Parts: sequence; C-alpha cells; structure tokens
Amino acid sequence: MRGSSLGTQSTNAEAGGKAVPHFAVGFAVPDLRPWLGGNCGIPGVWTFTATAPGPHLALVALTHGNEIAGAAVLAEILMAGIRPECGRLSLIFNNIDAFLVFDPSNPTATRYLDEDLNRLWGEDRLQSPRDSREMRRVRALLPVIESVDVLVDLHSMLWPSDPLTLAADTDRTIRLGQSLGTPRLTVADPGHIAGRRLVDHARFTAPGAKAAAVLVEAGQHWETATITAMATTARRALGLYGIAGPAPAPWPEPPLLARVTETVTATSHSFIFTREFRGGETIPKAGTVIAQDGAREIRTPHDDCLLVMPTPVAPRGHTAVRLARFEAP
Repeated sequence: MRGSSLGTQSTNAEAGGKAVPHFAVGFAVPDLRPWLGGNCGIPGVWTFTATAPGPHLALVALTHGNEIAGAAVLAEILMAGIRPECGRLSLIFNNIDAFLVFDPSNPTATRYLDEDLNRLWGEDRLQSPRDSREMRRVRALLPVIESVDVLVDLHSMLWPSDPLTLAADTDRTIRLGQSLGTPRLTVADPGHIAGRRLVDHARFTAPGAKAAAVLVEAGQHWETATITAMATTARRALGLYGIAGPAPAPWPEPPLLARVTETVTATSHSFIFTREFRGGETIPKAGTVIAQDGAREIRTPHDDCLLVMPTPVAPRGHTAVRLARFEAP
C-alpha cells in the first residue's frame, strides 16, 4: 500500500511535530480486499443475524487507520466463517480510507486523513455542519452503532504500555471491561477534551442507556503479541454473550480497576516528562513531579498514582497522560 501526501498532517497529530523514533511493523499488513465492501450496504461493515434472539455485539477495528492489529483479528474471524448462534454480530472496519494508504515504511502517518475519527461521536459534532472524510464516515456508521448492545473497540498504542481497557465511568461499562477479563486492568476514564470517542457516544453513556462499550488498548501498534491479545479479547466477548463459541472460563487473575483522577492535557509546545515512563507504572508518593508543561509542573495528585498511556510527544491541546487511582473491583 502506498503512502499518502496527507500523512504529514496525521503524523503531527500523533507526534506533536516532534522527533519520533522509527517503529518497525512486525507483521504483514492484513489483506482486507475481500472485506472492504461489507454485506449491509455500508463499506467495511459485516453484520450477521441468528435465528435465536440475543444481544447485538459489535467488534470494531481501524478506528485509527494505522492500528492494523485489530483489522487482522476481524479478518481472521471473517475468514473462519464465524456466525452468531444467537443475536447479531457486526464486524466493523472503521477508518478504511486511512488504512488504504497505510505505509509500513512510515507507519505513524495514517492515524487519520483529515481529523481523528475517535473524537467525533458527540452530538455537537454529529448534528453540526462539520465536514471531513472522517466525519462522513462516522455519520455513515451511525445506523449500525445505534443498534449495538455491546461494543468492543480494538486499539493499540504507539508508546510502551501494559495493556488495559478504557471504559466510560459508568457501572455497566466497567462491568463489561471486567467481565472480559483481558486486559486485566480496566480504567474508568471520562475521555478527551478534544471530543467524544466512539465508546462515549450517547448510545453507551446517556442517562438510562442500557448498551455498553469499551476501548481495548491491547499492546503496541505493530507487534504480533498485540494481535494475540486482541484475538483473546474478541473470543471472550463472543463467548461471554453466547454469540459464538464456548462461554469463557474465569480469568485466572482477578480484575483490576483504576479510576482516572486527572487528565493532563499539554498546554504548551514544550511539554516534557522528567524521565521515560511506561504506561502502567505506579508512582508511590503524592506530589512527585513527573513532567514540565512550559512553566507548569505536573505532579502526582495522590499516592500510588497510576500513569495511564503517557505520551512523550503530546502536542498542545492533546492528552499527555491520565493519572489514576486503583480501586476495589
């Protein structure tokens, strides 16, 4: 697949225009040509309905066009011919336009084309005259998303981090993350000031809503272990709701729960951490300086502070790190 002249815009959005190390793509780019047409009139969307009643489960990949591990997992499910034993199963390749120009020699360049598809799911954006390739795609997907009961959005990460599940801060989404059991850690997270994610859409977060959605960050973008982790999560979701395959056995390790207490957004062009941090690292003491944002010091707000997905090159206006506190599951 060839790179796009639009890649620089997307690279800067992920890397803040700062120097980013080269990342190797450790597996073959999945061939999605058999699946791009979909089967329900929406490109990249496959949906299958069983005769027996049951929930509508959606497994989603490519919300960011360069996060190709999830696409490999959905392609494997399609190639295996898995069909729901009850309810409905939808497999959704989200930002296929960005994926189609993914270039392994410049893998950070096609996170999106015009704007981040995963910041467009709020009613303020959906009902506005805003227009972009990603905005048009979101509106095209809405009829499917608004019928989903359970959604698992498969993501990966650019920077080193332990896997985790992000859930909107509601009981039902937290229960979903913990029921899947893998990743072990579920983080209750309010989202980004830059816009609402797919899992924050009103279908899943409005008062009284019964549907639930989680975002699974399964590992680094282009590592084979990330595909393996995503496939495990997908199989457990299929079995958990009786859609396909056996019901999953309890995970051998008890689930962990953390709740975000502060979302640190870069307010300057010179945001820098005091040292290299890995996602999932815990800082023992409150008040520890972990970053400098212009003249502002970023300190841990409490003891045993969990660092959630620190981004060393966060651009101004974007999330640099979430700070969280462990809670009883």
